[in-house]
Amino acid sequence: MKIRIKGNSIRYRLTKSEVEAFSRNGIYKEKTEFNGDTFSYVLKAKEGIDNLEAEFSNNTITLLFPKSYVENWMDSNKVGFSHIFVLNSGTKLKLLVEKDFVCMDETVEDQSDNYPNPKAIN
Repeated sequence: MKIRIKGNSIRYRLTKSEVEAFSRNGIYKEKTEFNGDTFSYVLKAKEGIDNLEAEFSNNTITLLFPKSYVENWMDSNKVGFSHIFVLNSGTKLKLLVEKDFVCMDETVEDQSDNYPNPKAIN
């Protein structure tokens, strides 16, 4: 799972096997270790919510994903989900969770588990 943060925007991108694991378990976690500390990011299914939500605690960003969305996402053509989450302060936080497509440009990263890019399909 990749994470991209820019200002008040958070995007998670998941490969095929990550979407499958999330669909089976209702949770998917990644972490980055530093000297003496760890930053984690989590996608977690939650009952009783209608849109993406976010939490930050103990060096962990958790995007909460409506449980009702989980079942059909893996086998559907739906790329992802987005929502503008309003924080307690009134600040807006843009959230996006999507399937990770193969890049159209040259890249050195392994993309063998990414979804085919619809723009590359003839």
